Amino acid sequence: MSMVKRIKLRTLLLGGFITLLFVVLLIRVFALQVVNGDDWHDRAVAQWTKKVPIPASRGTITDRNGDILASDVPAYTVIVNPAVIHENGLENEIIEGLHKILGKDESELKELVNAKDKDGEYLTNREVRNEGWKIDETKKARIEDLNKELKAQLKKEKKVLETGLDMIKEQKRYYPKGTLAAHILGYTNRDGEAVAGLEASLDDYLKGTSGLMKYESDRQGDQLPEANMVYKPAVNGKNLKLTIDDTIQYYIEDAMKETYEKYQPISMTVIAADPKTMEILGMANLPTFNPNTYWNTKDQKDFFNYAVKATYEPGSTFKIVTLAGAVQEKLFNPNAIYQSGQIQVKGTHTYLHDINRSGWGPITFLEGVKRSSNVAFVKLGSEMLGKDRLLKYINDFGFGKKTGIELPGEVTTTINLPGPVEVATASYGHGVSVTPIQQLAAISAVANGGKLKTPHIIKEITDPDTGKVVLAPDTSKVVRQVISPEAAKETSSYLEQVVADQVKGTGRNAYIDGYRVAGKTGTAVKYGADGKPDYSKSVVSFIGFAPVNDPKIALIVIVDQPNDPDVGGGTVAAPIFKKIVSQALPYMGVPKATTKKTSDGKTTVDRPAAPTLTKLAVKDAKQKLLNAGIDFETIGKGTSVIRQYPAAGTPMSPGQRIYLLTEETDKMTVPDLKGESLRDALDILTLLKCSVTVEGQGYVSEQLVTDKNGKRSVQLTLKPVKDEEASQDTSSSSTEDNSGSKDMSAGDSADGKSGEEASDN
Repeated sequence: MSMVKRIKLRTLLLGGFITLLFVVLLIRVFALQVVNGDDWHDRAVAQWTKKVPIPASRGTITDRNGDILASDVPAYTVIVNPAVIHENGLENEIIEGLHKILGKDESELKELVNAKDKDGEYLTNREVRNEGWKIDETKKARIEDLNKELKAQLKKEKKVLETGLDMIKEQKRYYPKGTLAAHILGYTNRDGEAVAGLEASLDDYLKGTSGLMKYESDRQGDQLPEANMVYKPAVNGKNLKLTIDDTIQYYIEDAMKETYEKYQPISMTVIAADPKTMEILGMANLPTFNPNTYWNTKDQKDFFNYAVKATYEPGSTFKIVTLAGAVQEKLFNPNAIYQSGQIQVKGTHTYLHDINRSGWGPITFLEGVKRSSNVAFVKLGSEMLGKDRLLKYINDFGFGKKTGIELPGEVTTTINLPGPVEVATASYGHGVSVTPIQQLAAISAVANGGKLKTPHIIKEITDPDTGKVVLAPDTSKVVRQVISPEAAKETSSYLEQVVADQVKGTGRNAYIDGYRVAGKTGTAVKYGADGKPDYSKSVVSFIGFAPVNDPKIALIVIVDQPNDPDVGGGTVAAPIFKKIVSQALPYMGVPKATTKKTSDGKTTVDRPAAPTLTKLAVKDAKQKLLNAGIDFETIGKGTSVIRQYPAAGTPMSPGQRIYLLTEETDKMTVPDLKGESLRDALDILTLLKCSVTVEGQGYVSEQLVTDKNGKRSVQLTLKPVKDEEASQDTSSSSTEDNSGSKDMSAGDSADGKSGEEASDN
């Protein structure tokens, strides 16, 4: 081949190769710009586009007065840079310093500071978890001080002023009151996720929506001038105002702690409400937890809200339903006489007993209410009301259904009364299972004039940006009118006697000088593993409201298994009620009936005068005293009042009883005064115009009546009497069902521990 041809061939091949490369390049450019153009564009935009998240603030939770119970606050997470720390030789200083400030184990800190990647290079960013995660301002300041000391050391050594210790600013949920209202609030975990309580159930309202800022930037991340920017603002969570008052909540928790330490029960529950609106004023359980440090709580029972999640057998506090039903049906005659002690359930061979098996003899139904006589309530519920009407009132008072309170996990148990024995025992609180919140709603219906209302824990939910209320429960709504206002008032007067009667009343320890209190005790003995009552274990309670003439607060107290088997609701629960209510009412601005202000602004004690009762029919006199909330006792079997003590117009001491004489003194015998206090015995004998001599101290144990020349003289022998507690209600041991509810107590109620006549039940 000639030289010319070879040159032409080479030129042709080279030109063809260049042409091929050009074609391939065109194809590649086409693929990059047209076929995959969008993909590569997105990648490029991602490199020069900066995205900055804008976190939303979680809504605050406050009490009814605006005091903050939960809010977001600044928090700081501690970061260590192992590469920088080792470069400047600060390993030991940082390990020792963080150990002192955060309390983290030194071996764990050493592992963090020496952390390397898979190639053996020191890492550059490690969070100090969990002790250094979202620390507060105090620890943040100590970390800053440590950093200053380390930088001063580096400056002396003429090194770069980088310690490898830093913090990033975040936010966390903070509960400024600590354990206060913990079971109501619940908590969020360290990642800010709602876990329990209202935090969880109202999370959709509280959490808000995070925002985003997106813009184009240079290599340093700075925003390019005149670059496009997308801004999506954060929507903060809604603010939640509760019905509770943190001061009343404090009164509740403070009173509970004292009893919890003394009697060391399994658990305690107290709920307070305004009976007219059913707004919850306070709710607490023990044991409890601190939502700020929930991870330190080891026992899951500490997180349990017994107020709405626990079912228990109420015992004698349930007698309120039977009493109210009997009053509404006009079946309750307070002056009617029945034989106390025991009763046979009609149509069966079953006998049911009072706390005192031998009873107190023939007594009035009002005395039976005061003494919490099971026999009286069997007669009222089983024989007078009957199954259908009793079950109707149980259901009408809200038992067997959830109340609808805005708290998570509320439970309920259906109530059935299949046979005559179940009807009889349900009359005094056995064989029925209830929750504390159901009980409180029921007693509030008696207090407010017969209206069953839905309990509320939410006052309102508002938008923090606009201030607009987005949710506010209607507290005026009535579920149903259970009993008439007249029947409610009458029932209240009988329950007031349970507290006012300082001798026979089982609730006498709830008496508050200056305030009219109505209430009922309960003491329910648990079942053992063998299915028999274990009298060493009981659930004791008290439920009531005040003032009777204008109720401002209703309260239930439940103590599960105090460590003293001889105590009952009157000894353990009633004093808690008294302590809380005697603080809450003055705080709420409710004046005492026994105080008044003089013209110069000073407060004086106003001792009410004894009303005029002589010449009145006994029935009318009793009703007048019931309406006034004054304890009384009749002497004799007459139909009208001949004489009274103290006399009409006499200033009365707090809790003083009025005695009504219904027969001429020369025609009636001196009544049996055994078990009476010296004061009461002297009052009675004064009415009878008898001279008295006294030996010993305490209560009357013996009496000797002598009659010389038509003038009677009575010698009284006194002995101290130990005030032992007694139970008249029993219940089974605790169980937990699949729904997560806990059964504080559920079992039978017949008779219980030994005790004196006035022992609580």
